[in-house]
Amino acid sequence: MNGPIFRVFVVIVGLFALLVAWTSRWTVFDAEALRDNTKNRRELLQEQKIDRGPIKDRDGNLLARSVPGPQETYDRRYPNDPLFPHAVGYSYIDRGQAGLERFYSDQLSGDHGEITSLLDQVLSRKREGDELRTNLDPGAQRVALQALNGRKGAVVVMEPKTGKVRVMASVPGYDQNAIRNSDEFRRLNNDPDSPLLNRTTQALYPPGSTFKVVTATAALDSGEFTPDSTLDGDSGKVISGVPLANSGGQDFGNISLTTALTNSVNTVWAQVAVKLGKDTMKRYMERFGFGEDPPIDLPADEKAPSGEYRKGRVLSPTSTYVDVGRMAIGQDKLLVTPLQMATVAATVANDGVRMKPWLMSRITDPDGRTREDGEPQEEARVMSESAAKQLQEMMGNVVREGTGTAAALSGIEVGGKTGTAEIDPRQDLNQPWFIGFAPLDNPKYAIAVTVERSVGGQGGTVAAPVAQQVLQELLG
Repeated sequence: MNGPIFRVFVVIVGLFALLVAWTSRWTVFDAEALRDNTKNRRELLQEQKIDRGPIKDRDGNLLARSVPGPQETYDRRYPNDPLFPHAVGYSYIDRGQAGLERFYSDQLSGDHGEITSLLDQVLSRKREGDELRTNLDPGAQRVALQALNGRKGAVVVMEPKTGKVRVMASVPGYDQNAIRNSDEFRRLNNDPDSPLLNRTTQALYPPGSTFKVVTATAALDSGEFTPDSTLDGDSGKVISGVPLANSGGQDFGNISLTTALTNSVNTVWAQVAVKLGKDTMKRYMERFGFGEDPPIDLPADEKAPSGEYRKGRVLSPTSTYVDVGRMAIGQDKLLVTPLQMATVAATVANDGVRMKPWLMSRITDPDGRTREDGEPQEEARVMSESAAKQLQEMMGNVVREGTGTAAALSGIEVGGKTGTAEIDPRQDLNQPWFIGFAPLDNPKYAIAVTVERSVGGQGGTVAAPVAQQVLQELLG
């Protein structure tokens, strides 16, 4: 091959390589970015022509569906009286996605990979989305919302043995259909009550005395204490150089850990944590899942880690900024999500094994074939079975004769723990909590309830009655 011909050959090969590289950029390397670009009207139009699959609750009731629109397009619709707006989320071409709509968007839009999509194009097949069946219980969710009665707060219910999430109630809620309207979407985003916030997984609250369950776990499982171990429960004990008071300044004298949990004695549990030390507390907090996003099937930016916070960041429990005694009773800089505290209760109820919380039950294609089947997944063994059994009985005593009697059910024993975190003492604003499980001897459900900024509210008088109503609905 002579010189001029060779040079022409090189130029042609080079141009061909550039052509391949340029086309590959959009079809392979930058394909996802191109699809996600809001200015890509062609991609938006293609999305509108997909018959997106329905989302249903555990009973088969529709929570989301697609309806035909103009020019062979589809629009998303939700129930007029939505029960699960935060869990389900929304999906609109020009508004984005949230919740399950976003986490399972590929499945709901029938995207099963490059090969399947190519076959659909070659065979001119209409793309249909898969159906998503959830674990969500409409009856219990309705009772949870009614019990909150418009008060800002959250309720989460899990099955301890499986991790299935049955209730995910966040108040205030919102109308998913209204998201279509740009003015309404803007109003919801700017609303000071944050109706778009999923309080069960995103909102961070001081847990108050419900965190004593974590401290009790470390105490019993480490072997350092037993339910009958005694400590001085007088008020005014010096912890980290500062006196710590019990509720109402009450003195208890020498009492057992069981009595200290039943009556939620701050000074006893602070002393327990000081003796255990930060390293031990850290070990058990991490086993419970503190310090990391909860492993639930929701988008990453709709979940928040629980733990000690400083300047917006989670601290290690061993940090010098942490007062371990006050952390042990749910004070200091500790902030948690309701899902995290439901997980704590569920772990105790499940004999010490923490299960992954999950919303999706099953995904089926338009022909009814199962594509994905949700299965229980073990996350960690947090404590021994014997320690869990001891703690279950201690929490049963809280509801029998302690601060949680308002959560008691007729003929069914309940285990639980109340919490009342002070938000603003000058205005008498508290964050009431209740976490627990039932039945005590064979737990089927674990629950966490919290109410935001309750005036004078206590965990035993505000949150426990909500838990009682929801558990009553679930257990019949």
